[in-house]
Order: sequence, then structure tokens, then C-alpha cells
Amino acid sequence: MEQVRRLLQSRYGDRIPLAYVHTYGCQQNVSDGEKIKGMLALMGYGFCESPREANLILLNTCAIRENAEDRVLGTIGAMKHQRVNDPELVLGLCGCMVQQPHIEQKIRESYPYVDLLFGPHVIKNLPQMLYSVLTSHKRAFDTTETNEGIPEDLPIRRDQAFKAWLPIMSGCNNFCTYCIVPYVRGREKSRPSQKIIEEFTALVNEGYKEITLLGQNVNSYGKGLDEDIDFARLLRKLNAIPGDFRIRFMSSHPKDATFALIDAIADCEKVCKHFHLPVQSGSDRILALMNRHYTKADYMKLINYAKEKIPDISFTSDIIVGFPGETETDFEETLSLLKEVEFDSLFSFIYSKRVGTKAAEMEDPTTPEEKSERFSRLLALEKEIGAKRYENFVGKTYRILVDGPGKTGPSYYSGRNDGYMIVDYDGKEEDIGTFVTVKITKSLNWALLGERVEDQ
Repeated sequence: MEQVRRLLQSRYGDRIPLAYVHTYGCQQNVSDGEKIKGMLALMGYGFCESPREANLILLNTCAIRENAEDRVLGTIGAMKHQRVNDPELVLGLCGCMVQQPHIEQKIRESYPYVDLLFGPHVIKNLPQMLYSVLTSHKRAFDTTETNEGIPEDLPIRRDQAFKAWLPIMSGCNNFCTYCIVPYVRGREKSRPSQKIIEEFTALVNEGYKEITLLGQNVNSYGKGLDEDIDFARLLRKLNAIPGDFRIRFMSSHPKDATFALIDAIADCEKVCKHFHLPVQSGSDRILALMNRHYTKADYMKLINYAKEKIPDISFTSDIIVGFPGETETDFEETLSLLKEVEFDSLFSFIYSKRVGTKAAEMEDPTTPEEKSERFSRLLALEKEIGAKRYENFVGKTYRILVDGPGKTGPSYYSGRNDGYMIVDYDGKEEDIGTFVTVKITKSLNWALLGERVEDQ
């Protein structure tokens, strides 16, 4: 990093070179992007909001859905003219998308003006690769998959001053048949609990109010470590750290969720009473085809236990519509599950074929029109359930962490309560980044409206 800094100083003099870093996809990608920006800052780069102003453009990519890849390739194609007109511009791609062999080959052959390409396993090698590009003017590509643990102590330039992402593990061992993650993120690797506790404590001491623990499957945290630890016990350790903050986590796999985890959520006052538990389908037949390793009954045992232990808990989930071979009966079972659980909100998608996964080879007789029609019905039911659920919160009081301006009026500010519901209220700019208490006066089907009350 110091060599790159000296090189940039000799090249740009008193002018600070600018980097444009854009991240697509999940919170794990966002966290990776913060580490990338941390390293670039130490190498002497400033940052800009427009690629037109940049001396270095780096797109941190996602591979979960095809349209995300199409957007990246379209963006890179549109940057060809800028790269040709500015030979000193460094243009790079990183992240999950480029870890796929067919994508790397496509970039090599069809996008010769891309200088830098690296996968999520070798983020720590960015300084060496960038130095090579800057000095040799040759391309630097690295998609090596390593079995090393998660790199510790990389510099981080966080995007927010009061909310932070904290990875506790990376990778996935589940190989759901629709999912590319195990192929691009590799096998599960957990960070030692002491390293997590140290980073968490530092964030609390710096004034962060909400810390979200990240992993492709946080419920399997601890496997393979040389210590007696699991996710439930980690939550209890973090909850015991002094300070005024709250803890969230994502994502969870139902097959690894336990009653012990639910007990920890119930017992720990700083852990949000919100459980994002992706079910994907309500059909046992489809769940088996997805290789999810649980049934609807298994899932409902977790839901019902959580409702019993934490009566005010909020549930959200992921749903895939139109998985290969899904019948109308299968889809109706998903709708039935929605009615039984009454999720507060959903992240729902029409199935997207991923090259290299088993589902990509399955027969898929359902037409795109049928999938779209089912998707519309799912959204309509979600909206109906949400509107009914949100009505129950009118008159109640919640503590929210204010994120920024709201959408319901010029003087409104917005945040989320413990259950991850959006709350808009008539506030002021200095509320941003603080906890305020709001009494709910009205419900919408996507948010709650309220008025600020004095903290008790």
C-alpha cells in the first residue's frame, strides 16, 4: 500500500487521485466494499460519486441473479469510451460475479480494456495487483479460491457513522440447487470469537448504534473453529458488552436454526426481536428439489417456538417463485405458508437460472407468463397480510434508530424499530443517527407513521 501511495504521489503531485467504487448485491458485498475503500484510502485515493471524475473505477459485483450480471456488463460496456480516451484510467471488476469461470473468460476475451479483476477470496491482494497494473500497464487477474481463514485487520472505510456491518463468517456448505454462493464464496469459514468481540467492542466505543452480524449462514457459525462456540453463545457474549446499541444478523438457514438461538434472541435485550428466516417455498416437494434439508413442518416448529418465546417477534423471509418444476399446487402451498406465518415483509423473486448449479439443468415446463402471474398473486397476498399486521401497531410506542429523511412528507424522518419495520415521524435533521421514541398513529401497507414522544 505504501508503494502505491508513493507511486500515486509521483504521478499526481498535489492532486489526490479519485476512486469510484460501486457495490452491487448483498450486505456481505457492501462489507467487502468497505474494506476495499479502506485499502484504497491508505494507498492515497480520495473518493467520488461519479465514474466520470475517477482515476480508478472498481465495480464490486454480485452473482445471485442474472439481471445483476447484465447490469454490470452493460455498465462496463458503456465505460469503454472513457477508458480508451484516458489511458491512465484503471478499470476493475471484483466480487462474486467474476469468480465464475465463464464470466472471467468473457471479460478476458470481450472486454480487453478491463485492467483489474479479482474474486472475493483475494481482496487482501488488491494493493499488489493495483501496483502491478500501475507500473506494468498490463492486466492483473486473480480468481484464486483459497482455504485460508478470513483475513483479519484489513483497513475499513465504513459507509455510515452509526450503523456497521460485521462479518462473522464467510462461505456456505449447503449447495442449495438454485444457488451460486458456495461456488463463488467457497466453503464456510468462521472468524475466532475473540476477533469478533474485539471489533464489535471497538465499534461500540466509536459510537455505532446498530451492528449487523453477517454471514452466508450465520446459524452455522463456529463450525471448524478450535473453540467451543456457536452462534447463540456468540450473541450472548456480544449482548453482554456495555453500551447503548442493538444487534441484528443475517442470513439464517432454517436447517441450522435452533431453539437455543431463539432462546438467545429472547434473553438478550440488545438483540433485535426480528428473525429473517428464508423459507424459499412452502412445498415439501420443492424444498427437497432445492436441497434445503427441512420440511414445512420443520420450519413451522421454529416459527411457533419463536412466537411462544417472543410474542412481539417480527418475521421476514425470502421466497422464490417459479422454481423448475413448481406446479400450481406447490405454489398454493407457499401461499398457505404465508397466511400461517403472517410475515411482516418478504424478499421475493422469480427464479433466476445460474450457470453451474443443479437447478439450471432441471426441466422447467412453467412458462414465464405463468411465473409472472404467480409472482403478482404472491405480492398481492403479502400486501394484504402486511396491511392487516401493521394495523395492529397503531397506538403502540417504539424506539427507532433514525436513518434519514422519510418519504411521507418534507418534515418527516425515518428509521426502523426493533422488528425492522419502517417508521416515519415528524422530526428534525439532528435526530439522524440517534434513537428516538415514536408513538404509532397510522399504518400503511409498507410503513408505520407516528409522532415523537419523550423518552421514558
